[in-house]
Amino acid sequence: MAKFHQTAIGHYTNSLFHPLIMRILSLFSILILLGSSCSDSYAPKPRGYYRIDLPEREYRHFDSTFPFTFDYPVYAGISADSSKMAEPYWINIRYQPFNATLHLSYKVVSGNLTNYLNDAHTLVNKHIPKATAISQREFVDPENRVFGLVFDIRGADAASPYQFYLTDSISEFVRGALYFNHAPNNDSLVPVIEFLKKDLEHMVNTFRWRKPRT
Repeated sequence: MAKFHQTAIGHYTNSLFHPLIMRILSLFSILILLGSSCSDSYAPKPRGYYRIDLPEREYRHFDSTFPFTFDYPVYAGISADSSKMAEPYWINIRYQPFNATLHLSYKVVSGNLTNYLNDAHTLVNKHIPKATAISQREFVDPENRVFGLVFDIRGADAASPYQFYLTDSISEFVRGALYFNHAPNNDSLVPVIEFLKKDLEHMVNTFRWRKPRT
């Protein structure tokens, strides 16, 4: 009897609570799903970029048979411009760690300085469709007769982030334009661009004509 009574109680208990337990489990599952769907809100993650190791700053002096001299980084290499349009004393300064090149062109001024100045501005203005901002800074070194403008070109798709021109205002003119040798994505290159700008500003500050005109 004891065993039967125990069995009867067990059967009665199961028959009574089974539907209730099922309803509780179902409700609990629904609450878990609702809580999960509320907490799993999507938030776009910021774009990640590769880490860029910047070299130590150190400069060497460019001094050869060219009509100008300047300082440039030790990690950069200089070669003659081999393009079809190249003229004497046109060079490329390649910043190997960053796959970037500064194209430097030289012109002899003979009553046509205004033409070279206009050309420099025209070449900068070609970047307006892709640029978000273009600013210019005047450079004046009367002691060494080096005068010019430096252009900062901002924008993720701008092909050239930095350009400048220098002249003695009488007989010599130099124009520089920095380009990266791949599709522009300047958002990811901001640390490199800012790093190179300081090197280029050092170059401008140390720029000298070999035979200053008076």
